[in-house]
Amino acid sequence: QVQLVQSGGGLVQAGGSLRLSCVVSGRTFSDYAMGWFRRAPGKGRVFVAAITRSGGNTYYAESVKGRCTISRDNANNTVYLHMNSLKPEDTAVYFCVADRAVRTWDEWDYWGQGTQVTVSS
Repeated sequence: QVQLVQSGGGLVQAGGSLRLSCVVSGRTFSDYAMGWFRRAPGKGRVFVAAITRSGGNTYYAESVKGRCTISRDNANNTVYLHMNSLKPEDTAVYFCVADRAVRTWDEWDYWGQGTQVTVSS
């Protein structure tokens, strides 16, 4: 029974930054790869970023590459998504995801509750 509880998000001005957090409980955190997806209003869910169990490798969608950083703190069972130079098109509900390994597309076993990020122009 893996549980993912998200925090962070909110309203920011274009060009600003935010850090999203996701705390994992129920299993050993270091056994899980972690990632982030987002769903913009009226659109489908898309991949944002992922990180391997050890944190040795990271992956980013082309749309956020260079503006977002995914990291993990295994001592605190937490994964982060730091977003810089935010654009209005980054407005979406962001979801934390977990699985035994990095997954292709959206085939992750565990999902957080979602966190709203709104970027004003």
